[in-house]
Amino acid sequence: MSRWPDPAARQALQAYRTAPPGDRAHVLVRWLSCPFPPVVDALPSAGRVLEVGCGHGLFSAYLARRRPGLTVHGVDIDAAKVAVATASERVEGRLDFAVAPSGAVPPGPWDAVVLVDVLYLLDEAGQRALLESCVAVLAPGGVLVVKDMATTPAWKARWNAAQEALSVRVLRITEGSPEFTFVEPRERARWMTGAGLVDVREERLDRARVHPHHLLVGRRPA
Repeated sequence: MSRWPDPAARQALQAYRTAPPGDRAHVLVRWLSCPFPPVVDALPSAGRVLEVGCGHGLFSAYLARRRPGLTVHGVDIDAAKVAVATASERVEGRLDFAVAPSGAVPPGPWDAVVLVDVLYLLDEAGQRALLESCVAVLAPGGVLVVKDMATTPAWKARWNAAQEALSVRVLRITEGSPEFTFVEPRERARWMTGAGLVDVREERLDRARVHPHHLLVGRRPA
Protein backbone atom coordinates (compact mmCIF):
# COMPACT_ATOMS: atom_id res chain seq x y z
CA MET A 1 0.00 0.00 0.00
CA SER A 2 1.83 3.10 -1.22
CA ARG A 3 2.01 6.17 0.99
CA TRP A 4 2.87 8.40 -1.94
CA PRO A 5 -0.08 10.76 -2.56
CA ASP A 6 -2.12 9.81 -5.62
CA PRO A 7 -3.50 12.62 -7.85
CA ALA A 8 -6.62 13.11 -5.71
CA ALA A 9 -4.51 13.29 -2.56
CA ARG A 10 -2.12 15.79 -4.12
CA GLN A 11 -5.07 18.00 -5.05
CA ALA A 12 -6.53 17.70 -1.55
CA LEU A 13 -3.20 18.50 0.14
CA GLN A 14 -2.58 21.41 -2.22
CA ALA A 15 -5.87 22.94 -1.11
CA TYR A 16 -4.28 23.58 2.32
CA ARG A 17 -1.46 25.70 0.88
CA THR A 18 -2.78 28.87 2.54
CA ALA A 19 -3.48 27.23 5.92
CA PRO A 20 -1.21 27.99 8.89
CA PRO A 21 2.07 26.01 8.84
CA GLY A 22 1.07 23.81 11.76
CA ASP A 23 -2.15 22.78 10.07
CA ARG A 24 -0.36 22.08 6.77
CA ALA A 25 2.11 19.88 8.60
CA HIS A 26 -0.68 18.09 10.42
CA VAL A 27 -2.61 17.15 7.26
CA LEU A 28 0.58 15.94 5.55
CA VAL A 29 1.48 13.72 8.51
CA ARG A 30 -2.12 12.55 8.59
CA TRP A 31 -1.89 11.42 4.97
CA LEU A 32 1.44 9.67 5.50
CA SER A 33 0.31 7.85 8.65
CA CYS A 34 -3.25 6.82 7.73
CA PRO A 35 -4.29 4.41 4.94
CA PHE A 36 -7.03 6.54 3.35
CA PRO A 37 -7.37 4.76 -0.05
CA PRO A 38 -8.86 1.48 1.23
CA VAL A 39 -11.32 3.46 3.36
CA VAL A 40 -12.51 5.25 0.20
CA ASP A 41 -12.76 1.88 -1.56
CA ALA A 42 -15.27 0.73 1.07
CA LEU A 43 -17.62 3.65 0.33
CA PRO A 44 -20.21 3.96 -2.47
CA SER A 45 -19.41 5.76 -5.72
CA ALA A 46 -22.54 7.94 -5.65
CA GLY A 47 -24.87 9.51 -3.10
CA ARG A 48 -24.52 11.47 0.15
CA VAL A 49 -21.72 10.71 2.61
CA LEU A 50 -21.32 12.03 6.15
CA GLU A 51 -17.94 12.04 7.89
CA VAL A 52 -18.24 12.30 11.67
CA GLY A 53 -15.12 13.71 13.32
CA CYS A 54 -13.64 15.17 10.13
CA GLY A 55 -10.96 17.28 11.83
CA HIS A 56 -9.16 19.42 9.25
CA GLY A 57 -11.28 17.75 6.56
CA LEU A 58 -8.49 15.92 4.72
CA PHE A 59 -10.31 12.61 4.34
CA SER A 60 -13.52 14.30 3.17
CA ALA A 61 -11.53 16.43 0.71
CA TYR A 62 -9.75 13.35 -0.62
CA LEU A 63 -12.98 11.36 -0.85
CA ALA A 64 -14.77 14.10 -2.80
CA ARG A 65 -11.94 14.15 -5.33
CA ARG A 66 -11.66 10.36 -5.61
CA ARG A 67 -15.42 9.88 -6.01
CA PRO A 68 -16.94 12.68 -8.15
CA GLY A 69 -20.39 11.10 -7.80
CA LEU A 70 -20.49 11.81 -4.07
CA THR A 71 -21.64 14.78 -2.03
CA VAL A 72 -19.62 14.86 1.21
CA HIS A 73 -20.46 16.62 4.48
CA GLY A 74 -17.93 16.65 7.33
CA VAL A 75 -18.64 17.55 10.96
CA ASP A 76 -16.35 17.97 13.97
CA ILE A 77 -16.44 19.39 17.49
CA ASP A 78 -13.27 21.46 16.90
CA ALA A 79 -14.33 24.82 15.44
CA ALA A 80 -10.74 25.81 14.63
CA LYS A 81 -10.18 22.68 12.53
CA VAL A 82 -13.53 23.10 10.80
CA ALA A 83 -12.53 26.67 9.92
CA VAL A 84 -9.33 25.37 8.30
CA ALA A 85 -11.31 22.70 6.44
CA THR A 86 -13.84 25.25 5.18
CA ALA A 87 -11.14 27.69 4.04
CA SER A 88 -9.39 24.88 2.16
CA GLU A 89 -12.53 23.53 0.44
CA ARG A 90 -12.09 23.48 -3.36
CA VAL A 91 -14.92 21.17 -4.48
CA GLU A 92 -17.88 23.53 -4.74
CA GLY A 93 -21.32 22.00 -4.43
CA ARG A 94 -20.10 18.57 -3.31
CA LEU A 95 -18.11 19.22 -0.15
CA ASP A 96 -18.85 21.22 2.98
CA PHE A 97 -18.08 21.26 6.70
CA ALA A 98 -19.81 22.25 9.93
CA VAL A 99 -19.25 22.25 13.68
CA ALA A 100 -21.32 19.70 15.62
CA PRO A 101 -21.52 18.93 19.35
CA SER A 102 -19.79 15.81 20.60
CA GLY A 103 -21.89 12.74 19.82
CA ALA A 104 -24.30 14.63 17.56
CA VAL A 105 -25.00 13.13 14.14
CA PRO A 106 -26.74 15.27 11.48
CA PRO A 107 -30.07 13.79 10.35
CA GLY A 108 -30.07 11.71 7.18
CA PRO A 109 -30.76 9.81 5.25
CA TRP A 110 -27.10 9.29 4.31
CA ASP A 111 -25.93 6.72 1.80
CA ALA A 112 -22.83 6.25 3.92
CA VAL A 113 -21.42 7.42 7.23
CA VAL A 114 -17.68 7.20 7.86
CA LEU A 115 -15.61 7.63 11.03
CA VAL A 116 -11.83 7.76 10.77
CA ASP A 117 -9.94 7.50 14.08
CA VAL A 118 -12.71 8.99 16.21
CA LEU A 119 -14.13 6.33 18.51
CA TYR A 120 -11.11 5.90 20.80
CA LEU A 121 -11.71 9.42 22.15
CA LEU A 122 -14.99 8.21 23.75
CA ASP A 123 -15.60 5.67 26.48
CA GLU A 124 -17.20 2.35 25.52
CA ALA A 125 -20.74 3.54 26.17
CA GLY A 126 -20.11 6.67 24.11
CA GLN A 127 -18.60 4.67 21.26
CA ARG A 128 -21.53 2.30 21.08
CA ALA A 129 -24.05 5.16 21.29
CA LEU A 130 -22.31 7.02 18.46
CA LEU A 131 -22.27 3.94 16.25
CA GLU A 132 -25.98 3.38 16.91
CA SER A 133 -26.70 7.03 16.05
CA CYS A 134 -24.79 6.64 12.79
CA VAL A 135 -26.74 3.52 11.87
CA ALA A 136 -30.01 5.32 12.61
CA VAL A 137 -29.35 8.01 9.96
CA LEU A 138 -28.34 5.58 7.19
CA ALA A 139 -30.59 5.22 4.17
CA PRO A 140 -31.81 1.70 3.39
CA GLY A 141 -28.85 -0.10 1.85
CA GLY A 142 -26.45 2.53 3.25
CA VAL A 143 -23.07 1.60 4.71
CA LEU A 144 -21.25 2.47 7.90
CA VAL A 145 -17.44 2.54 7.52
CA VAL A 146 -15.27 2.72 10.64
CA LYS A 147 -11.48 3.07 10.45
CA ASP A 148 -9.93 2.92 13.89
CA MET A 149 -7.11 1.22 15.76
CA ALA A 150 -7.04 -2.43 16.74
CA THR A 151 -5.78 -3.64 20.11
CA THR A 152 -3.23 -6.06 18.61
CA PRO A 153 -0.39 -6.57 18.08
CA ALA A 154 0.48 -5.18 21.49
CA TRP A 155 3.57 -3.24 20.41
CA LYS A 156 1.62 -1.36 17.74
CA ALA A 157 -1.18 -0.62 20.21
CA ARG A 158 1.34 0.75 22.74
CA TRP A 159 3.02 2.90 20.09
CA ASN A 160 -0.34 4.30 19.00
CA ALA A 161 -1.44 5.03 22.58
CA ALA A 162 1.82 6.91 23.25
CA GLN A 163 1.43 9.01 20.11
CA GLU A 164 -2.18 9.85 20.92
CA ALA A 165 -1.20 10.85 24.45
CA LEU A 166 1.29 13.30 22.95
CA SER A 167 -1.29 14.70 20.51
CA VAL A 168 -4.19 15.08 22.96
CA ARG A 169 -2.62 15.65 26.37
CA VAL A 170 0.58 17.51 25.51
CA LEU A 171 0.31 19.19 22.11
CA ARG A 172 -3.50 19.62 22.26
CA ILE A 173 -3.75 18.83 18.54
CA THR A 174 -6.85 16.69 18.95
CA GLU A 175 -10.00 17.61 20.88
CA GLY A 176 -11.38 14.93 23.14
CA SER A 177 -11.06 13.18 26.47
CA PRO A 178 -7.51 12.79 27.81
CA GLU A 179 -8.42 9.17 28.46
CA PHE A 180 -8.47 6.77 25.51
CA THR A 181 -10.56 3.64 25.09
CA PHE A 182 -9.32 1.20 22.48
CA VAL A 183 -11.91 -1.51 21.94
CA GLU A 184 -11.20 -4.86 20.29
CA PRO A 185 -12.59 -4.66 16.72
CA ARG A 186 -14.73 -7.78 17.04
CA GLU A 187 -16.57 -6.16 19.94
CA ARG A 188 -17.32 -3.11 17.79
CA ALA A 189 -18.44 -5.45 15.01
CA ARG A 190 -20.91 -7.02 17.46
CA TRP A 191 -22.22 -3.54 18.32
CA MET A 192 -22.75 -2.82 14.63
CA THR A 193 -24.61 -6.10 14.15
CA GLY A 194 -26.68 -5.41 17.25
CA ALA A 195 -27.61 -1.99 15.84
CA GLY A 196 -29.13 -3.69 12.80
CA LEU A 197 -26.32 -3.80 10.24
CA VAL A 198 -25.70 -6.86 8.10
CA ASP A 199 -22.70 -8.21 6.21
CA VAL A 200 -20.36 -6.67 8.78
CA ARG A 201 -16.77 -7.34 7.75
CA GLU A 202 -13.37 -6.67 9.24
CA GLU A 203 -10.08 -5.88 7.52
CA ARG A 204 -6.64 -5.10 8.87
CA LEU A 205 -4.89 -2.18 7.17
CA ASP A 206 -1.61 -2.17 9.08
CA ARG A 207 0.72 -4.08 6.78
CA ALA A 208 4.13 -2.32 6.78
CA ARG A 209 2.74 0.32 9.17
CA VAL A 210 3.53 0.95 12.83
CA HIS A 211 -0.08 1.73 13.78
CA PRO A 212 -2.68 -1.07 14.13
CA HIS A 213 -5.10 0.32 11.53
CA HIS A 214 -8.34 -1.65 11.24
CA LEU A 215 -11.47 -1.31 9.10
CA LEU A 216 -15.07 -2.29 9.86
CA VAL A 217 -17.83 -2.07 7.24
CA GLY A 218 -21.51 -2.87 7.70
CA ARG A 219 -24.64 -2.34 5.63
CA ARG A 220 -28.15 -1.35 6.63
CA PRO A 221 -30.69 -3.72 5.05
CA ALA A 222 -32.45 -2.33 1.98
